[in-house]
Amino acid sequence: MTKIKLCGMTRHVDIAAVNEIKPDYIGFVLWEPSKRYVSKETAAELKKMLDPDIKAAGVFVNENPETVATIANEGIIDLIQLHGDEDDDYIGRLRKLTDKPVIQAIRIVTEEDTKRAEHSPADHILLDSGKGGGKTIDWDLAAKIKRPYFLAGGLTTDNVGPAVEKLHPYAVDVSSGIETDGHKDPAKMQEFSAMVQSAERRK
Repeated sequence: MTKIKLCGMTRHVDIAAVNEIKPDYIGFVLWEPSKRYVSKETAAELKKMLDPDIKAAGVFVNENPETVATIANEGIIDLIQLHGDEDDDYIGRLRKLTDKPVIQAIRIVTEEDTKRAEHSPADHILLDSGKGGGKTIDWDLAAKIKRPYFLAGGLTTDNVGPAVEKLHPYAVDVSSGIETDGHKDPAKMQEFSAMVQSAERRK
């Protein structure tokens, strides 16, 4: 069964909605330049409201590993999602500081990117087109990757069904595709989840 990650939660109403929908994961963006940025304090407050069966990932971009590990070890997040230029050494340093699972986001543009994804030392890999650009990746390239992955990049209620049927990803990850006027839309969140479940039944 393809898992679902709804990313970029910023408000109490977002958490109320995901508690109803029950995705497998949600995400907090802890990178200040993002329009979906939340502070460590806000993330902690929202995490307290979150259904304990739903795992929270913290999204970081080239953050100091000690800072990342502190937020993880305080229980504010359950997984660490790296979206910058973090390399194998960075992941190694992080592993000495925390036992939280690491997701490494990898931009998939060329065949070389698929090889990098397959050999990442992270616990999970996430295939994307950039830092929340809302553009789809090349699904034919993604299909060549042999290890399980989170599929991100431009997913919407319209294309997530075909993506699940074609690629059989470990999980799908969406942010802008479940928004209206820059805010999470509970109806789109519900429909996105329903489309994944429907595609699973057709597989």
